[in-house]
Amino acid sequence: MISSWTALLAYVRVALADQPREQFRVLFLDKKNQLIADETMNHGTVDHAAVYPREVVRRALELSSSAIILLHNHPSGDPSPSHADVDMTRQIIEAARALKISVHDHLVVGREGVASFKALGLM
Repeated sequence: MISSWTALLAYVRVALADQPREQFRVLFLDKKNQLIADETMNHGTVDHAAVYPREVVRRALELSSSAIILLHNHPSGDPSPSHADVDMTRQIIEAARALKISVHDHLVVGREGVASFKALGLM
């Protein structure tokens, strides 16, 4: 159970900050924002992991998830979101919105910290 923002940040840093390849993961949440599952949707290379919005939303439906938090890491250490990250996030938000699945945030994890799309005003 992830009980707070601080606990979430600690969890994602431990899970992703030192990974040598990009991973795209999704935290699937129930109606009370309790964790149903933390799943790796794709492994990538040192600077890219393919993400398919339809697969993210399909899995949310399979798990009866009401909300999701997107996560991925930047092996370079710099958690700054790229233009591709922003575009992909918008695609997932649009696909999820049609099925009433909330996207709470997208966190980019690097050794230098964690960037929140919500806190940066990117969603």
